[in-house]
Amino acid sequence: MRGFELICEVEPPTRPDLKKVRHQIGVMSPVADAFLIPDNHIGRATVSSVAVANEVQLMGARGIACLNSRDRNLLGFRRDLLTAAAYGVEQFLFVHGDDPAEGARTSQLTVRTMIEQARETSYPGCNPFQVGAATRLTTVPTWKAEADFLYVQVSYDLDELLRWRETVSLEIPVYAGVMVLASAKMAHNLASLPQLKIPPALIEAVDRDPDAGVDHACEQILKLRDSQAFSGVHLVPVSRYRQVAARLEREL
Repeated sequence: MRGFELICEVEPPTRPDLKKVRHQIGVMSPVADAFLIPDNHIGRATVSSVAVANEVQLMGARGIACLNSRDRNLLGFRRDLLTAAAYGVEQFLFVHGDDPAEGARTSQLTVRTMIEQARETSYPGCNPFQVGAATRLTTVPTWKAEADFLYVQVSYDLDELLRWRETVSLEIPVYAGVMVLASAKMAHNLASLPQLKIPPALIEAVDRDPDAGVDHACEQILKLRDSQAFSGVHLVPVSRYRQVAARLEREL
């Protein structure tokens, strides 16, 4: 997949045990170019994304730590940057973060200020941080276009992704979001979200056969690669990472 990167998102642990993370990395490594580690992404505490990104790198892969503005004040963010520099973690994805299951947002930082702070932070002997942001299928603000890379929201409609890509002029790598529908329950739950448009035919297919979600995601990745419209894919395989890896190993 030279020239087209597959960034695989892993499920970070909610317990002090990294066995499952290591297994995900081991299974997906033959097809993944890097691994993205979410940050308390479902509003529950998880092991630090910076620590897991370091674990990824110890296994010989590239780790990208996701950090959300929801849970941080400026001092906490600077702690994360310092920790990352100590570990040699150089790439970040900054996001706003969904509503937390417990507690409240700090509201001190935004994605934009996090990017600015990371740009202004350097440590002797360490490479500059590379920072990215996320976007919906809308106009991209100038400050996001000036990040090092951009992740596009998950879409189950290839034509929608390609139409959006034609409307934006960006000089940075852009990665399309692809999420596996792991089950009929997941498909119906996601279909209720206004920002996600899942074709009814796909939901019906997953109702009949859970592997249809894997098939659709893998086919979408291949079509996105062939379109040459994106620099790569941000893949969220959820619990079906074994099946996704097996299929992509055959077809990439």
